[in-house]
Order: sequence, then structure tokens, then C-alpha cells
Amino acid sequence: QVQLVESGGGLVQAGGSLRLSCVASGGTFSTYAMAWFRQAPGKDREFVARITRNSGNIRYADSVKGQFTISRDNAKNTVYLQMNSLEPEDTAVYYCAAAKTLLPGIGSDGYLYWGQGTQVTVSS
Repeated sequence: QVQLVESGGGLVQAGGSLRLSCVASGGTFSTYAMAWFRQAPGKDREFVARITRNSGNIRYADSVKGQFTISRDNAKNTVYLQMNSLEPEDTAVYYCAAAKTLLPGIGSDGYLYWGQGTQVTVSS
């Protein structure tokens, strides 16, 4: 059983930056592909970014390409999401998720473990 704990969310003005972290425990972190999803009020959860076990394959949602960067440090059991040029539309609860498959897709059903989420609020 893998436990995921996100941190780094908060309130930021439009144009600002935040870096989210997700620390994993209870499993071998380097054997999991990791991803970030987000859910805005009244909307479905949506894929943000995914990184494979060795960081060799990274995928982003079109809406965040060039704005967000996903990375991981297997020695620290941590995956990060650097978010720049934030806009009010980025306001959401951000979740990290772990998948055992080598190259999981963008659907949430491909991920086994989920964190509880961290709130990101961007003011205009």
C-alpha cells in the first residue's frame, strides 16, 4: 500500500508560481509512474502531467504545456509540479497519483494510489 501526501498549495496572485510536492511512502517509489491531476469546483477531475519511473517519458495536458513542469527525485520518494504564470483558471485541488504500469494514460482509472490533494487558489 502506497501513501501519498501532497503539499505546497496555497493562495497566489495571477502570474505567480507555486511548487507542489508529493511524498510517497509504503512502497518502492521508483517502480511507480507518477502523475498530477486537478479538480476545479463543479468540474471533473482532469489530467495535468505524468512522469514515468525513470523520468524518461513525460506528458502534459495541452492546457498546461509550457507553464507547468513535472519532475521526480526517486532518492527522496518525491514528485514535484512546478507551476508558473498561474491564472485563476488553474484554481483547483491538485492530486498526485501513482500507477504500476510502465506508461499509464491520462485517465484517472489507470492510477492505483491517490493523495488527499492540496488546494491551489489563484486570485485575479
